[in-house]
Amino acid sequence: MSEKKVIVVMPAYNAEATVEKTVRDMPAGSYDEIILVDDCSKDRTAEVARGLGLTVVQHQKNRGYGGNQKTCYDTALAHGADFIVMIHPDYQYDSRLLPYVVGFLKTGICDVLLGSRIRTRAQAIGSGMPPIKYYSNRFLSLVENVVMGQNLAEWHSGYRAYTRKVLETVPYNNNSDDFVFDAQFLAQAVHFGFEIGDVPVPCRYMEEASSINLSRSITYGVGCLRVAGRYWLHEHHLLKYGIMDVRSS
Repeated sequence: MSEKKVIVVMPAYNAEATVEKTVRDMPAGSYDEIILVDDCSKDRTAEVARGLGLTVVQHQKNRGYGGNQKTCYDTALAHGADFIVMIHPDYQYDSRLLPYVVGFLKTGICDVLLGSRIRTRAQAIGSGMPPIKYYSNRFLSLVENVVMGQNLAEWHSGYRAYTRKVLETVPYNNNSDDFVFDAQFLAQAVHFGFEIGDVPVPCRYMEEASSINLSRSITYGVGCLRVAGRYWLHEHHLLKYGIMDVRSS
């Protein structure tokens, strides 16, 4: 396993103030490369990342959160990654857990691992998660678990780890360039039979951490429900869901 390559990918937008703290918390020796994809930030994110020795890819125009992830994963595969961990560079998620997260993949326990921010209601809200986001997260995750036959603590974490096989199999480039990309990816992973698990991860809510406003949150929530509904119809052969098409070679 020591020969397996671990690459951390960071979809970035205006993370100048937090990217260094996020990187510094990753234990030495727990990764081989960090790739940061800058989605046309208006600050010095790319410059700071290069100063930290990260591999930096810059979009010429803003592609959105999902579009950023597509570049992250395409680049990680091209660089020979065996295990890919997505960590947001906004210091919201605890990057000290990196070696433990990768361990679940290396031992074959999971193909996909999510970092769950929700261990208890008190801890989640106490960390600064707005109550409306907590309860909407609980509702959406319940629906998604029931529809897709899973038992995940939450479906909406931005801390995610994958084996290379997952990214080579899941046709993620079929997905939206917006936030609903995450829901689509997990539906695809379930469809293709991958083992999905989660571990608790401490999180921080602060001014510098990325967040979406109420309007975008509602759009995202409706999009997640639509993904779940279309997944169910596809699995029951009542509707063809195009994002489930096998990835072209």
